[in-house]
Amino acid sequence: MLHLIVQTIERLLPARIHRALMPLAHRIRHSWRKWRGTPIEGVSVVLTNLSGDVLLLRHSYGPQVWALPGGGLNKGEDPETCARREVREELGITIEAIERFANLDEELSGSPHTAHLFTAICLAHPVPDGREVIEARFFPSHSLPEPLGRTTRRRIEAWQARGLPG
Repeated sequence: MLHLIVQTIERLLPARIHRALMPLAHRIRHSWRKWRGTPIEGVSVVLTNLSGDVLLLRHSYGPQVWALPGGGLNKGEDPETCARREVREELGITIEAIERFANLDEELSGSPHTAHLFTAICLAHPVPDGREVIEARFFPSHSLPEPLGRTTRRRIEAWQARGLPG
């Protein structure tokens, strides 16, 4: 119920204020996870265009690195549903076909984390939400931008290791 209240407040805030509050919220969430150590789950989506270029984005909070679209699972949410929701919320894109290609067990913010990794082809132009995501662009998979986040790098390597095109 609390997350519904927070989401409602977020939607009512102007984007400029929302962006200004995101770094503080990120630090609080990071500290909370570190203190609690409760296992968490999330998704990352490797979106490519028809040329095989990879869509990367930059957030308004946290380390200023290029990252993949994605986020945390809501309680009881299916990972595929979460992946579709995150891409829609962050980039305004509705994914038609999506494929899970891996799960990674890792540590995130001091908590055990399971990352459900998906891939999909993106036929639409991404439109960053202007709140959480401030920039989104396609890059050739052989020439990704720096700085690339450490977890993003591991997830793209897992995607490339599948041995499949795009």
